[in-house]
Amino acid sequence: MLMGLSIVIVRRQMALSNSVEDSLKEAERSLRNALAFAARQERPMVCSVIADMIQKIDTVIQTDSILDKLESREPGSRGDFGSFFGDEM
Repeated sequence: MLMGLSIVIVRRQMALSNSVEDSLKEAERSLRNALAFAARQERPMVCSVIADMIQKIDTVIQTDSILDKLESREPGSRGDFGSFFGDEM
C-alpha cells in the first residue's frame, strides 16, 4: 500500500481554435453590418435582437480568454488578476 501517493488527473479543455474564433469574429462583423442597416429601416426590436447576438458572441470570445488564464495559472498564483482572488492562498 502506498501512503501519501496521490494521482491528480487534470482535464483541460482547449481554448477556442483559431478557425472557431475567426468564424465568430466574422459573424460579429456581419451582424454589426446588419445592425447598421437595421438601425435605419427596421423596428427597434430587430436592432435589439441583433445587438444581443453581437454581445453574446463577444462574451464567448472574452470568457474563453479568461478561462484560459484561470486554467493556466500556477497554484497559489494571482497572475494577471492581482488581488481578485483575495489575500488568502
